[in-house]
Amino acid sequence: MVEHKPSPPPIRRTLREGLSLPRVLLNPLRLPRKGPEIGRGRAVIVIPGLTTGDISTTLLRRTLKARGFVPEGWRQGINLGADPEKMARLQARVAQLHAETGQKVVLVGWSLGGLYARVLANREAEHVDMVVTVASPIAGSRRGNSAWALYEAINDHKVDDTPFDADLACKPPVPTLSVWSAVDGIVAPECACGGESDSDHRLQIDAQHFTIGTSRDCIEKIIGKMAELDAERG
Repeated sequence: MVEHKPSPPPIRRTLREGLSLPRVLLNPLRLPRKGPEIGRGRAVIVIPGLTTGDISTTLLRRTLKARGFVPEGWRQGINLGADPEKMARLQARVAQLHAETGQKVVLVGWSLGGLYARVLANREAEHVDMVVTVASPIAGSRRGNSAWALYEAINDHKVDDTPFDADLACKPPVPTLSVWSAVDGIVAPECACGGESDSDHRLQIDAQHFTIGTSRDCIEKIIGKMAELDAERG
């Protein structure tokens, strides 16, 4: 049987992503909407995507805080690729947060950050409550995104031969939610969505790649789905 390998999004869709980049830069100036508190004091680590840092996730983290979570960024500068040393620091941090709060930690990863989150949950499952991947290439070909050439240009390994390969193909043994968009200009929709063997739950939000993590409406939908999954678990 021939393996289907999703192609990157069409170039016209990728070019439109530039229109949503100002949202990323203006994140520190934006405030969250009020809403029901669902976090119950749980810690959340939010991991940014390729060539971005914690500034890009400011509004997401502020909204999580407003909903009763205790969020933090990954605190490791710009995410340039799969880095074993950065992963080791995340592993230590998630264990520390679990010990400090007495509650398992929620992991939210945007784009490449979602792959970090999945690897982290596979390695530290006893400390992780839930994994949410936002527009992350969790399934299919690692070249099913328009950033693979950039990734290889700034790293010493191929996009389909990263130091994390052994973990990426395996769904973490904790509840997982994959958020995906049919109009994503960076990651092929089928790669971000995945199937039942790739994630436990899927949420479609049709927004551009750089909008899905910076739009208040999109963030509300993500947090709403997290609350729904919490309710299902009791």
